[in-house]
Amino acid sequence: MNAFLRQAFFWLIIRPFVLIVTGLNVRHRERLPSDGPAIIIANHNSHLDTMVLMTLLPARLLRKTHPIAAADYFLSGRLRAWFALQIVGIIPIERSGRAPDTDPFAEVSAALGRGAIVIVFPEGSRGEPEQLATFKKGVAHLAKRHSGVPVVPIFMHGLGKVLPKGDWLPVPFFCDVFVGESLYGSEDHNGFINALSERVNVLAAEGKFPEWD
Repeated sequence: MNAFLRQAFFWLIIRPFVLIVTGLNVRHRERLPSDGPAIIIANHNSHLDTMVLMTLLPARLLRKTHPIAAADYFLSGRLRAWFALQIVGIIPIERSGRAPDTDPFAEVSAALGRGAIVIVFPEGSRGEPEQLATFKKGVAHLAKRHSGVPVVPIFMHGLGKVLPKGDWLPVPFFCDVFVGESLYGSEDHNGFINALSERVNVLAAEGKFPEWD
């Protein structure tokens, strides 16, 4: 039943909403993963980011696509937790308060081992629209652990205008998504983060957008 509700939510509600309200323009769509396992990373400005990324993939991949999300936020409250886990399909990550010897990526690694596509926002929390924050090294550790899994960088523009942090009423605005060439994890965490950041910055520059106001 939950699988049916998940499909209905994304393809009957979210996908039409994204197409109508954002007029979404996707560039280099062919670079998106055609199957799992894969890691998708993207900049993070809006609650809509996850929804948009999940609708970019074919319907057949929805069941195996899972965003990584903060457990303390999305699992606070029974209804919110049910929706996040069963409909959005998040993999919850404990940001604080976990035992020192626990593996924060255990569930993510298990999902990748099953052929999942996971969505990671390496900046952590949502930032200011069109302002890229420093990428945290967690994604480098995950990519190193799964060095054979492609990491697909994506830059999204405009979603911070449609639904910025702190707002709940969407505003129609044209949005763009740029999909980059995949890269793979390595032993050099700093080098990987720098390469990942560079690819996202190149995608951002490709749009030649005017300065955000």
